[in-house]
Amino acid sequence: MSLTLAELAAGRQRYTYEDYCRLPEGSPYQLIGGELVMTPSPTPYHQMVSIKLELQMAGFVLDKGLGIVLDAPVDVYLDEEETYQPDIIFIASSRLDIIEEKRIKGAPDLVVEILSPGTGYYDLRSKYKVYEKSGVREYWIVDPQQKSVQVFCLRDGKFVLDQEAEQQGTVRSRVIAGLEVQVESIF
Repeated sequence: MSLTLAELAAGRQRYTYEDYCRLPEGSPYQLIGGELVMTPSPTPYHQMVSIKLELQMAGFVLDKGLGIVLDAPVDVYLDEEETYQPDIIFIASSRLDIIEEKRIKGAPDLVVEILSPGTGYYDLRSKYKVYEKSGVREYWIVDPQQKSVQVFCLRDGKFVLDQEAEQQGTVRSRVIAGLEVQVESIF
């Protein structure tokens, strides 16, 4: 049985993955810290940035046979109160077993979040901490307004800013060996 709008409006304190699964298919929510957080549709510019970056990443990964690149909406289950729909994810060939029929169960190797007014806070704070704790090896934060990309790498269980480029320049993945992205090519 689906979770109804009335049940959502009643504002329970905490939700679980089971509750999240009861949402109607295509519902614009992510489960963040036990809260069902509405995520509005991305803007056309957000989508243009996303597709440009995804095509570069996916083309490179597929050509080299390194794994798979997927884009939103795809559920990434990290624990009972944390299920996200990152903009872009990469899963290495050796870890494709985390791909289940209806979700990704566990941390992708690389996650890209493209900031938007509706989700920026979560991407920079809540999700950042959970990605770090869950073992995401590389986290890219793409800011369309600033035309910037920050690349964080997991070292000793903590994200460390590895690279940053604004307006122009190149960022390189440490997880997808050989992948380089010219920042100006995605904005």
